[in-house]
Amino acid sequence: MQARYNTLVLLLVALSGALLGLSILLTGSHKHITLVTDFYAVTDLLPASVFNALAALAFIASAILALLAIRAPELRPVLAYLLLAVSLVPLVSLFGQSRWIDALGGFPAIGSGQGVIKYFALLSIAVLLLRPQLPRRQAIWISIFPVLLVLLWIGGMKFTALEAKGIEDLVLSSPLMSWMYQLWDVQTTSNIIGVYDLVAVLLLIAAIYYQKLVLPAILMSGMVFVVTQTFLVSFSPSLSAETMLTGTGHFLIKDLWFIANLALFYPLVMTEKDRL
Repeated sequence: MQARYNTLVLLLVALSGALLGLSILLTGSHKHITLVTDFYAVTDLLPASVFNALAALAFIASAILALLAIRAPELRPVLAYLLLAVSLVPLVSLFGQSRWIDALGGFPAIGSGQGVIKYFALLSIAVLLLRPQLPRRQAIWISIFPVLLVLLWIGGMKFTALEAKGIEDLVLSSPLMSWMYQLWDVQTTSNIIGVYDLVAVLLLIAAIYYQKLVLPAILMSGMVFVVTQTFLVSFSPSLSAETMLTGTGHFLIKDLWFIANLALFYPLVMTEKDRL
């Protein structure tokens, strides 16, 4: 069972890496990459297009390695180290002030850092690829921590007016969600989405200790990330004829990593063995 889910994880890493890498390469300059280079004080060392190309090549290399690693498990540690670098470089930039919303008091009111905290999902995948023999309980928490974090944090932001307004266009574009505005106003709709996210957090934690809750927990939390992927189709500004994905598209496609986290979580929490 574990092997089957590992293959799914590698396919999701390959798909996201290829789409992110190719779109970043076509973009030429990406403001979120500039925020990272600003944090490390290296922006003026090289043209923005060079940093863009480096980021793009890292994602493309991860996509190629992920595909190869399906048939060649010996490449998984190499992939893991690359994913560690790809995730840690932006994650450390969370210590920069630019990631927080000053108007809401700064930390933990997260702004541009919403896209950055998604790299915890990639970090989790890297750790579990690198350390497949971790004790089961540790591996479970490593696999699910990014999902809990993003649902709790971004879900919590749904109760702010800024976030409620920020998701309005996405929700309006979705045939799965736009009906909510016919029943409730913008803030109430956002609050309901936030409550959904927080309930999913509680259900996932409970599922670690009660196996009967595993499937409901995964379905409830997984729907958040599946619906996010539908925005790539319903919300036209997420795609671009010139660069494949826009900045919004980059933000959305990263949710594939959380689906990968859930794919790692399921066999771990369902097995009775003490080790992976």
